[in-house]
Amino acid sequence: MTAEAHEHTASNRSEEPFVYLPCATHVDDVADAIVEFRRLTDDRLALMAYTSLRQLTSCCGEQQPWLALPPSALEYLRQVQPFDLVLFDVVIPQEHRTIPPSSRPKHSGT
Repeated sequence: MTAEAHEHTASNRSEEPFVYLPCATHVDDVADAIVEFRRLTDDRLALMAYTSLRQLTSCCGEQQPWLALPPSALEYLRQVQPFDLVLFDVVIPQEHRTIPPSSRPKHSGT
């Protein structure tokens, strides 16, 4: 599914909107997704989240694997993998971007 098609489909749903989380690699099963975290200079662990797929690809690069979740799932994620804060729509410098090892589709299911 293209980014535009996914955003259009998501915006037409009556469910809560999604947040888009960068992942380490592309996966076939969402249960296998490994969300990326960033260690800040003050040693806090940050979850990077993006308000749209367009924001994620703009800030992290076209090849960034991702996972779309409802915002309410972030608390569950915090219980599974504790983190200190959520940072939204942060631009990742080119040298720190994830380059996945395969050319599989750019999304990790929803």
